[in-house]
Amino acid sequence: MKTFTKQQLALRNGQDKPEIWIAYQGIIYDVSNSKMWRNGKHYEHWAGQDLTDELKDAPHTQRVFEKFIPIGQLI
Repeated sequence: MKTFTKQQLALRNGQDKPEIWIAYQGIIYDVSNSKMWRNGKHYEHWAGQDLTDELKDAPHTQRVFEKFIPIGQLI
C-alpha cells in the first residue's frame, strides 16, 4: 500500500485537488464519490485530515469506512 504524509493528505481536501481523502487509524480513504463529502466537507468535518479522534462524536461507527476503498497509509 502506498504511503502518504499529512501534507499530501491535506492537499486532498476537495479544494486544492479533485480528490477528497480522509484518514482513520492510519489508513487513507478516497471519499470523492460520496455524496456526504461534497466539496470536502461532511457536517462539521473537513477532508484532508485524520479523523480518528473525531469518530467518538459521530452518530455512526467505524464500520462506515467499509464503504470506501483504502488507498494508502498515513505516515
